[in-house]
Amino acid sequence: MQALILVGGEGTRLRPLTSTMPKPVVPLVDQPFLSYMLEWLRRHGVDDVVLSCGFLADGVKAVLGDGERYGVRLRYVEEPEPLGTGGAMKYAEELLEERFFMLNGDVLTDIDLTAQLAQHERTGARATLALVSVTDPTAYGLVPLNDDRSVREFLEKPGHDEVTDSNLINAGAYILEREVLAGMAPAGTNISIERDLFPTLVGDGLYGCPSNRYWLDIGTPGRYLQATFDILEGNVETRVGERLSASGMRLLDDVRAQGRVVGPAVIGADCVVGPGAIVGGRVVLGNDVRIDHGARVESSVLLDGVSIGAGCAISDAIIGPGVTVGPRCRIGDGVVLGRSVRIGPDNTLAAGVRIFPDVHLPDGAIRF
Repeated sequence: MQALILVGGEGTRLRPLTSTMPKPVVPLVDQPFLSYMLEWLRRHGVDDVVLSCGFLADGVKAVLGDGERYGVRLRYVEEPEPLGTGGAMKYAEELLEERFFMLNGDVLTDIDLTAQLAQHERTGARATLALVSVTDPTAYGLVPLNDDRSVREFLEKPGHDEVTDSNLINAGAYILEREVLAGMAPAGTNISIERDLFPTLVGDGLYGCPSNRYWLDIGTPGRYLQATFDILEGNVETRVGERLSASGMRLLDDVRAQGRVVGPAVIGADCVVGPGAIVGGRVVLGNDVRIDHGARVESSVLLDGVSIGAGCAISDAIIGPGVTVGPRCRIGDGVVLGRSVRIGPDNTLAAGVRIFPDVHLPDGAIRF
């Protein structure tokens, strides 16, 4: 079975993390984000994956390679310019088989694709959409169904007055028959599959497959942290979650820990946790991270090469690679620090502040 994954976006909502690295390969716990999707697809029999790339495509290739380590064949198509979801699919048409999965590349999920495929075959569908229920569907595509699971209508980002008897949304995981591409505008045209293709299939082979499995769009810092916590706590099916569960909720790779490490936590190679320091719970440290004496880190992600000074308190923060934080700083409440930022001693950062790569804050410059 084949899958087409759309990974062409710039990841603007995740900046400054994505200012220097492509969103598909931003580290999530201990591996590139997109590798979770590749593992999920492989569990459901997908062995041929086409990545539709745009922004920083070379960076994606450099990290994921040919897919061998994930047990799939991985090929790349580079859009010359953003073409929309339908345009990206049409641009990759020559590589697509008669039936394929199509997936948005910014979702962490363990939806049962095997069950979705079985329904697709049973109904003789031309397109089957994975659907999940959410409390507020207005930011997504609302998909009410008929009793036979055929799609009654397709409402892209409906207003509150349009949300009536259904809260099922488009989960960005489709099974498509290649024939549906025939009536689309030619390759190179900017087309939305949600707005320009699916409405034409209502009553003509468009079905939905509801799922109650885990699903999360990780496109914002808050959701990136939530995805991290859900992996650590086993709320979504992943290999690293299985390893954590089997190891007492702590994965420590050659760590020098004079302080405490509280699970769930994943700590990379060559990290140092100084005397009196506390790391965890719900913490990920990349490789070569240093936590000085008396510091506290909880519910946060610190990527490779981060250094946290003595007496700091870090909570609900994302700290990019190579960041240095001076002593006695307080950083929390959704703060994101980009690559190689330097924070002088006695700064307090909160309220979702984002600091872009290579910025230097002097001692005591910000106090929320």
